[in-house]
Amino acid sequence: MNSGFDTWDYVVFIAYAVLILGVGLWVSRDKKGHQKNAEDYFLASKSLPWWAIGASLIAANISAEQFIGMSGSGFASGLAIASYEWMAALTLIIVGKYFLPIFIEKGLYTIPEFVEKRYSTNLKTILAVFWIALYVFVNLTTVLYLGALALQTIMGIPLMYGITGLALFAAAYSLYGGLSAVAWTDVIQVVFLVLGGLVTTYLALNTVSGGEGFVAGLTTIYDTVPERFEMILDKSNPEYKNLPGLAVLVGGMWVANLYYWGFNQYIIQRTLAAKSLKEAQKGILFAAFLKLLIPLIVVIPGIAAYVIINDPELLSSLGDIALQNSPLEKKDNAYPWLLQFLPTGLKGVAFAALAAAIVSSLASMLNSTSTIFTMDIYKQYINKNANDKKTVNIGRLSAAAALIIACIMAPLLGGIDQAFQFIQEYTGIVSPGILAVFLLGLFWKKTTNKAAIIGALASIPIAMYFKVAPKGWSDSPIFVDVPFMDQMGYTLLLTMAVIAICSYVQHKGADDEKGIPITRQLFKTSPLFNIGSFAVMLILTVLYALFW
Repeated sequence: MNSGFDTWDYVVFIAYAVLILGVGLWVSRDKKGHQKNAEDYFLASKSLPWWAIGASLIAANISAEQFIGMSGSGFASGLAIASYEWMAALTLIIVGKYFLPIFIEKGLYTIPEFVEKRYSTNLKTILAVFWIALYVFVNLTTVLYLGALALQTIMGIPLMYGITGLALFAAAYSLYGGLSAVAWTDVIQVVFLVLGGLVTTYLALNTVSGGEGFVAGLTTIYDTVPERFEMILDKSNPEYKNLPGLAVLVGGMWVANLYYWGFNQYIIQRTLAAKSLKEAQKGILFAAFLKLLIPLIVVIPGIAAYVIINDPELLSSLGDIALQNSPLEKKDNAYPWLLQFLPTGLKGVAFAALAAAIVSSLASMLNSTSTIFTMDIYKQYINKNANDKKTVNIGRLSAAAALIIACIMAPLLGGIDQAFQFIQEYTGIVSPGILAVFLLGLFWKKTTNKAAIIGALASIPIAMYFKVAPKGWSDSPIFVDVPFMDQMGYTLLLTMAVIAICSYVQHKGADDEKGIPITRQLFKTSPLFNIGSFAVMLILTVLYALFW
């Protein structure tokens, strides 16, 4: 079905596409007399200012799984899913203050490179292979699928055409230009993302309030479904297994957020490309403030869709189009379903925002996949003496290969109902073990390489114990059935215990020779960062107090 894209919608969208490709290719050009080297391609010549870092962090993070997946979860469970965004703001501050100083001091290109410097080449390789597989088979694949699903719902474009088109769009500038092209186009992408998201939110709330505007719409949905504005769910809530009460504040949510924002290559790579540590920290702070805004554009529309779909009178006033692709059939249809009702021109803006979110994340994931493969696999095992030209070309080829594999895999995801929860749940099997390795490696000098490898390997069966009971054993006292967020928290604690015990047995309490010396001076931050951090924490306290 084609949901009424008119000439002005196409004009707006095409203008957006031309702007992104034009800026991306312009930034990618080789400067006169300068051959692009590895630092240029993978770390944007270490020249990014704070505002580009902050914008790029959000553009890389917000993708189809947020716009479509979180709106779907907002439709299913309400505002509680916003904890992923609001707690991320606090996580970013922790990453900026305690992780970045160590990473930037060591001059890293990749997160696996830190593992090599702190532990060993063997562990680095294990994690590098894992991350490449995760990016290709989970992240890239899911973003392509959800993006193509949106194209199919809104414009009637067949799924495979949508997957191919999005892949080619992202590849057109990111494969040639590297991180520099990705980061600078992200600044534009974020403008479209926020503007288009706010347009959709405004019109959804305006519809709910019968034309009375944004504030009246918020009041209406709050009065109609107050239970959808509870941030801390109790056990009677059908979505409790996805968002188990206080665990979103003091439990497994921290595992997901610290792993994602602190040790995820396609996120942290932007900060490694900063002009300086202070510039990186300012960028992190900017991203934290933007994070506070994101639920307004990705969760509230899902709640508005829930109110509209359950109001027969309001639904009938929207005409026959409201009966097509109903989110009642599939929760992740909530956001694309809302876009059908936008007026000419604004539909193009909102669709450009969705495309910006999808394409910027694809470009970021491609660049980071190629960075890890090139720096941690190719230069380590295949060609240690590769020159800059060869290194950059291998980066481009590996990104292209990752994209082709993801395009083949993406159509296989057709049976997912809430894609955002799917990503969190299956990443959550491996993230606690990796987080344990990093946290103890950063802050406990006694942690040994052998203990880290044992802990990383042990974390998988520990996670699976909490997740999967053998058939017919689910009621047995031997196995437990806990929400996946609790599973992540328990797995992290048990894995850290395994690593600590193994480290102690191996070194009898002595410091490891590769342990990182920690000083108070290392974590000293500027007054601007401290004041901004306090403001973020104050806003979060108010939000949770209001919607407890």
